[in-house]
Amino acid sequence: MYKLSVLDKISFLLVIIGALNWGLYGLLNIDLVQLIFGTSLQILSRIIYIIIGVAGIDMVLFLFKARKSKI
Repeated sequence: MYKLSVLDKISFLLVIIGALNWGLYGLLNIDLVQLIFGTSLQILSRIIYIIIGVAGIDMVLFLFKARKSKI
């Protein structure tokens, strides 16, 4: 069984937050990142989206690592 690293745990949490944000945006047209940081800090919002995207890539890599260790 693959042991979760701290980076994997953080990435998992960020992917969940990103998924909830997309769900709220799709259902209610509410963007949580924009709501929290406002339009004046647009660069900070962009950085947060990039971090969540990197977390998603890490989760894809996690799936391959977990699958490899299982075999």
